[in-house]
Amino acid sequence: MYLALVTGQMNTLQDKPVVHLHSHQDSIPVEFGGDLLVLANGPAIVHLPYLLPRLDSQRKPWSIYVQNLGPNMVRVVGKSEFSVDVNIGRTVEIKSDGRAYTSAH
Repeated sequence: MYLALVTGQMNTLQDKPVVHLHSHQDSIPVEFGGDLLVLANGPAIVHLPYLLPRLDSQRKPWSIYVQNLGPNMVRVVGKSEFSVDVNIGRTVEIKSDGRAYTSAH
């Protein structure tokens, strides 16, 4: 069962466009909604869009997957005290409904 769940998540992630932050950038652009953000040698803290998005460019509820390839843990922070740690080798989905950020980790 666990293998089926992991395989299902991997297939979902493979369908997502992969995006990266530019060097010295520590904020996730709202345009990355619906994408897989891959961090390698990323900053220690990454900020979500200040104005909480509701929909992405495909008119779907805004979400982003953040994958951390290392070498250190990354903390993703947003408005209203939202914070989630993304450990090395892990992927976290973050969603916004326009009022608050949530994550399933």
